[in-house]
Amino acid sequence: MIRAVSAAETAPSTYAWAVHTERLVVRAGRHLAVNGLDLALGTGVHGLLGPNGAGKTTLIRALATVLKPAGGRLALLGEDVTGRADLRRVRQRLGYLPQHFGFYPRFTVREFVEYMAWLKEMPKATVPGAVQRAVDRVGLTSRADSKLKTLSGGMLRRAGIAQAIVNDPEVLLLDEPTVGLDPEQRLDFRELLREVGSDSCVLVSTHLVEDVAAACTDVVLVNEGQLVWQGTPAQLAEQGSAGDAGDSATERGYSALLRAYRGKVPA
Repeated sequence: MIRAVSAAETAPSTYAWAVHTERLVVRAGRHLAVNGLDLALGTGVHGLLGPNGAGKTTLIRALATVLKPAGGRLALLGEDVTGRADLRRVRQRLGYLPQHFGFYPRFTVREFVEYMAWLKEMPKATVPGAVQRAVDRVGLTSRADSKLKTLSGGMLRRAGIAQAIVNDPEVLLLDEPTVGLDPEQRLDFRELLREVGSDSCVLVSTHLVEDVAAACTDVVLVNEGQLVWQGTPAQLAEQGSAGDAGDSATERGYSALLRAYRGKVPA
């Protein structure tokens, strides 16, 4: 297995990582979706790539403490959540956007984000300001008092992102967050990722290699529930850099990244 080692891996303790797994095993029903996965993630934006059925969503759900590991070890923010960790305390420090999230259609955007802030047990006095900031950051300021049932699919997705970041999480987990976003909104989202990832650990599961190339500091490739490769987008692109002599530097970088990805996790 090829794996790039970052400077952060000189950390003195596995508990220094925001996310750390050892031989992690997670089931999705009867299926072994994550099978002996070793992973270490610190501050930055980490793009999680892999084909359909690779175990990405199951891994995200396990990291969000929605699914209980069937084996191995999972530590989040210094807490071993496969042991007797205080999950309530850990969850207060997480942000999570599932691929499909439920909501009360009669709630306004503001009420929805406030409700999620309450579930995360944020201090009452901080909630109004935190909610407004989260709504502003996802570009829904003018629709803050609109009911969720009146929003487009892209706006609903942005409301989902707002609830995920309302508590300024130390670990932010996003499963296919750009579904339904138009090109301009995706550009804004990439900027938001870079901002949040400057001092938090962000893991973004996506099928869009161009989003990883533009916004991520790190790439995590998984297939059949196991880690295939981890390193920077530039390191991955180097492995697929042959050809494209007539393209621009941006096009060459994206094409090389896509080619290297396809070579490591063939469909």
